[in-house]
Amino acid sequence: MPQIFHPSTNTISRLSIFGVLFVLAGLLWLLSALNRSSYATEEGVVREQPVPFSHEHHVGGLGIDCRYCHTSVEKSAFAGIPPTETCMNCHAYIWTQSPMLEPVHDSYRTGKPIPWTRVHNLPDFVYFNHSIHVYKGIGCATCHGRVDQMPLMRQTHSLLMQWCLDCHRQPERFIRPRQFVFDMAWKPEEDQQTLGKKLVQKYHVATLTTCSVCHR
Repeated sequence: MPQIFHPSTNTISRLSIFGVLFVLAGLLWLLSALNRSSYATEEGVVREQPVPFSHEHHVGGLGIDCRYCHTSVEKSAFAGIPPTETCMNCHAYIWTQSPMLEPVHDSYRTGKPIPWTRVHNLPDFVYFNHSIHVYKGIGCATCHGRVDQMPLMRQTHSLLMQWCLDCHRQPERFIRPRQFVFDMAWKPEEDQQTLGKKLVQKYHVATLTTCSVCHR
């Protein structure tokens, strides 16, 4: 019986199989890269807000402490979004006729909250508590970046699980004295690793990496 397929068919079939494997591997790499890209994580993306609030001006320029607006950051899981009344403590007297601040004045008149867009928005299946991180010596700038240098707020890290685990596995790389948690420009006077190891013991910081710590 004559041979139906030419011997070269064997080579072609092998190349096809390997080709499919390479294509699948490439697709998996592409999906992984896309998942870690700023397109998916929104890292570095400036979110449009009803009022172009400048942390650079208010924090860096005027020296307003984080806790003046984010009042619950030391005692609650949520740092808190300031109510319109907080804005009006100043803007009832300055920039009262500014068109840019009309949404603030309108909110104050009507009692309707300003519809701010959250910049750091974790998935619903992730539990994060601001108060415990502040208490353990994790500075605002560690997670949020140099907010005092941002004309418009943006997310400076991916917020992916790997990013969280890097800190949980080696907290000594990031921890600082509690009195400097809200100091955006703080830098350690000694080696960070040396200082961090001391503070980890002093603040009883555990390397919590079990799933139930963040996924409840």
